[in-house]
Amino acid sequence: MSAPVRRRASAPELLGPARAHRAQYLHDLEELVSIDSGSYNAAGVNKVADWVERRLHRLGFDVERVGFPPAPDGHRAGDALVGRKRGALREREGGRRIILAGHMDTVFEDGTAAARPFGVNGSLASGPGVSDDKGGLLAGLTALEILGEHGTDAYDELVFLATPDEEIGSPASRDLIEATAQGMHYGLGLECARENGDLVIARKGVADFRLTVTGKAAHAGIEPERGANAALAAAHLIVTLQALNGHWDDVTVNVGVVRAGTRANIVCPEAELRIEVRAATTADVQRAKRAIQEAADHPVVPGTTVLVEQLDLCPPMEDTPASRRMFDKARQVAHAAGVELGATATGGVGDANLIAGTGVPILDGLGPIGGADHTPQEWLDISSVPQRVAVLAALVASLGDARNP
Repeated sequence: MSAPVRRRASAPELLGPARAHRAQYLHDLEELVSIDSGSYNAAGVNKVADWVERRLHRLGFDVERVGFPPAPDGHRAGDALVGRKRGALREREGGRRIILAGHMDTVFEDGTAAARPFGVNGSLASGPGVSDDKGGLLAGLTALEILGEHGTDAYDELVFLATPDEEIGSPASRDLIEATAQGMHYGLGLECARENGDLVIARKGVADFRLTVTGKAAHAGIEPERGANAALAAAHLIVTLQALNGHWDDVTVNVGVVRAGTRANIVCPEAELRIEVRAATTADVQRAKRAIQEAADHPVVPGTTVLVEQLDLCPPMEDTPASRRMFDKARQVAHAAGVELGATATGGVGDANLIAGTGVPILDGLGPIGGADHTPQEWLDISSVPQRVAVLAALVASLGDARNP
């Protein structure tokens, strides 16, 4: 027998509980912002993880805490958390699995929390990580708390993922993120909304390349004709690769690092270029990659060769029909609470890219409104907190139950 259809929690009816949680939200936000948790401060990140883990347990989640081995450079990331809570509506009956993802690390150095403590001026809160991403992380937890109090359990499973190293590209947690996303029907990114309140429907992907140019050394004064100047070949490559900008919409190519030679009196035998490609679609990443390889296959300087290596790829979070359907649902939910949502694309990457790369449709920017991330002027609009928390909670309820689309 199918589970009975119950009235779904709506944003307007969740707005009152969200307002009632506002004071506690601010208290909790101050506690989190007061913890230095830069990406390279594992102990600080783990203090945040302790806090989040306690909250998840209180909300009825089973929590797996995942540690990571040291990186080749010796850096050890903080722990990640994977919280899971089963609902009352199985998948075969229309229940859906939803992953909510936020990160616990910031870009700030140790001591920043003391030097620039949490503060509130009018409707704006400030402090390191107040928007990116402690405000969003806490909004997700608060939305889940409100749903629990409401008795909403018409979903198959909710997964809450809190990562320790998003600000440095998630090198330790990437495999865990991708594995956890497998089998999810929807993803909700807890980064804060854009300054104008927009959600993020697309993020560019990033591909990193290393080009090694090999030439031939020779005495620059006596017999330069016997050499093959790798630096000169690299210079021509730089001009060619930078000229790719503008060839395709939403694609940028940047030669960011150049290394060549050892002495001025030696014809340069080797050079290295580091290149970043950002693109809105996987197809455009591949187009840029082919163009880079084509340039490398035809070096201008005789006697030189070029090796192309792709060092990393963070997949694009693409603007897809599935994500557009999610946005339409978010817009309907928000409109009922008096919030008009827009959608935007950004060149910045995040954990939402990795979730999207597994094929899971995802929206990001579902936290409160904030801005000036990564700067001392970072802010969070605390007047937006109740509405955004209510909208997030109602969206989880709506997506979790497919019986009434």
